[in-house]
Amino acid sequence: MLKSLFNWKVLLNLIVAIGVFVGLVWLTFRWLEYHTNHGQEIPVPNIVNKSVQEAIKILDDSGLEYEVDSFNYDPKYRPFQVLQVYPIPGSRVKDGRAIQLRVNPRTWAKVEVPDVINKYSGLAFQRLEQVGLKVGDTIFEPSIQKDAVIRILYNGNEVKPKTKLARFSTVDVVIGSGPLRNIAIPNVVGLTVKEARQVIARSMFEVGLVDHEDGSKDESDVIYYQDPAAGDVRDQGMQIDLWASKRTLAELSAKIEQLNSTYRMKVDTALPPVQYQEMPVREESSSDIPPPPAPRKETTRPSAETPKTEMPRTNTAKPAVSATETNRPKTTSSGSASGTSSGSNSNKPSTATAKPAEKPKARKVVID
Repeated sequence: MLKSLFNWKVLLNLIVAIGVFVGLVWLTFRWLEYHTNHGQEIPVPNIVNKSVQEAIKILDDSGLEYEVDSFNYDPKYRPFQVLQVYPIPGSRVKDGRAIQLRVNPRTWAKVEVPDVINKYSGLAFQRLEQVGLKVGDTIFEPSIQKDAVIRILYNGNEVKPKTKLARFSTVDVVIGSGPLRNIAIPNVVGLTVKEARQVIARSMFEVGLVDHEDGSKDESDVIYYQDPAAGDVRDQGMQIDLWASKRTLAELSAKIEQLNSTYRMKVDTALPPVQYQEMPVREESSSDIPPPPAPRKETTRPSAETPKTEMPRTNTAKPAVSATETNRPKTTSSGSASGTSSGSNSNKPSTATAKPAEKPKARKVVID
């Protein structure tokens, strides 16, 4: 078997196979070098701070491709100025390599105007600042929607929501100042329903009930009656009811009179005006006010068990006595007088007793 391996034919086939393999490998690498430009590298030119037009021309002359990316706007640099380059300048790349350029845009990136119409002004200002828009002038306009955003203006022109504006653009906001007071009602009798709606809207009023005589909703019907009447004074935002028909005003005279009797109040001027008189206010003087009642003093009477104490007699008026009593002997309260009189008159019974003297108020009097 070993002899067969060293046969010249076998060795020749083995050498041919090795040569073919080496040749294929060499051709493969040569093709890769040619296809990838191996050894042919180009240095990246320094194009930072140049304009994008100049940078593109330099890259084209060098045989390099490029990709432009808008960087965040920086007002410190010129518009369309190259701020960054990748790969960095000085590095070597192959021919046809794409170089990435980051360029300062002409202005800020555009943002959408938020939908803040009919929203409260404070909330609208906050939403505009969040997306990057600045609020310039605040214009107040009569509207029934007080403190609500009516329109947004940019350079004097109205812009709709979702319109794209440059970031940090200045916009003006129109805000409603509230309804006006005491405004005359417009006259819409004789107009069509469609025309009446436009006139009422321009006057800042609202359309209320629309009564069509035939029950339809035809906007071409003519208004023959309105409430409130034309010329009446109302605040803006009030509703105006309308009655419409296809017939003429002359044909609807009876209907108009009926509505007048319902919605128009008639004032009878023949009656005298009612006069109101104010009643005089009576001022109470201090002399009319009765004095407060005096505090009542309580008097105590001696009970039967308590001994009677003799009080010194004062020169007070004595009660009147009858003629028969004057001739009778007087009794004294002293101890000596009572002793002598009792001794002499012990056998004489007393025919009458002396009347007690009247005691004055608020004084204690001892009665014998």
